[in-house]
Amino acid sequence: MFSTEMWERFSYYGMRALLVLYMVDYLLRPERIDAAFGLAELKAILERLSGPLDVQPLASQIYGLYTSLVYLTPILGGFIADRWLGRTTTIVLGAMFMILGHFLMALEHYFLPALLLLILGVGAFKPNISTQVGELYDTHDRRRDRAYSIFYVGINIGACLAPLIAGTLGERMGWHYGFACAGVGMTIGLAIYLWGAGDLPETRARIQDDRTTIVDEAHTEHGRLWLILLFAPSVLFWAAFEQQGNTIALWAEHFTNRDLSVFGRHLEIPTTWFQALNPLMIFLFTPPLVALWSRMAQDGREPATIIKLAMGCFGVALSYFVMTFAAWTSDAARISPLWLLLYFAIITMSELMFSPILLSLASYVAPRNTRGLSMGIWFLTIFVGNLLSGWIGALWSSLSPASFFALVGLLAMLAGIMIVIARLWLDDALD
Repeated sequence: MFSTEMWERFSYYGMRALLVLYMVDYLLRPERIDAAFGLAELKAILERLSGPLDVQPLASQIYGLYTSLVYLTPILGGFIADRWLGRTTTIVLGAMFMILGHFLMALEHYFLPALLLLILGVGAFKPNISTQVGELYDTHDRRRDRAYSIFYVGINIGACLAPLIAGTLGERMGWHYGFACAGVGMTIGLAIYLWGAGDLPETRARIQDDRTTIVDEAHTEHGRLWLILLFAPSVLFWAAFEQQGNTIALWAEHFTNRDLSVFGRHLEIPTTWFQALNPLMIFLFTPPLVALWSRMAQDGREPATIIKLAMGCFGVALSYFVMTFAAWTSDAARISPLWLLLYFAIITMSELMFSPILLSLASYVAPRNTRGLSMGIWFLTIFVGNLLSGWIGALWSSLSPASFFALVGLLAMLAGIMIVIARLWLDDALD
């Protein structure tokens, strides 16, 4: 599952690293937009909702729609796996959709159908492989948090390699080479999953006994409370976090000094390479963090789940306040890439305090017979957050960078405050 998810995320983040740049610099130009099936019609629909859209705001809204919808369809994918097809079959079907979608991205006429296939594929794949990780552990096994942190490393190895390989191919050789590379990565992921699928707990979620029924009833109540109290802060967290592939990519392209001199040769850092910093740091930061939590757990000092989540939100706020300061002091000049390095270091540590922990929590509170659907509902918060992220990103052209980053930081801070308040109810529910 670690290896399968690594290659699936390679394909997803390879395509995502190129998506906004591809639309802004190529596809949405007036001379090309009509070449893509349905794209002019989609632009007209979005303009009815928000008024006239120039190239950058339109690209941000399409990016937000795509990255949000891939986290809405997991509800359907989890339901289908729980009720009809089972997890393994649904995962394989989702992988096949994604392979076709990535290769169609190499043909600009099929841009929107390709995005639709990717959205459906991720919906079938993502909630079910994440649920299978939780099913390797008993309900009250405390190792689950650390297991998801380790699984998260696989996600981010793929996400780190993707901008370096697919992103470089797309920027240097042509956009369509980068998209085809993402398709190759997903094909490798499917092959690995088929090779090892026989050892995975396909039917374990369907086993019921009297004790399980009692546990399920308790978990259902906890799950409802979790969903109500953590839904809004999770949405705000992802709305801020997902600016990485949107406005942060534009900042890296237009406001960051990417020139290097190596052994007397002038080099320019590809914009997409900055997208590799977050997953690279996750790979570096996770082992010591997991080891620290393990030692603290032995002494009874491991932070509570809610504390980790709040720290994650406040950390994201800090990362954007760093960018606010950088933009405020830049005086319209290209600035050192070290500012982005600091931004990614802070937001990465914050992500490790939030995303795998919330993933583990979703697995813990879900009743056994609806785990896939419950995981899909967790992904619903990412759907709404990404949708909001796209709308916020559309403000990039109308605000100064400093004002924009300050706004995003305040949203993340609000999420942390909401979790601190919710702690009054959640501490008992999550014991």
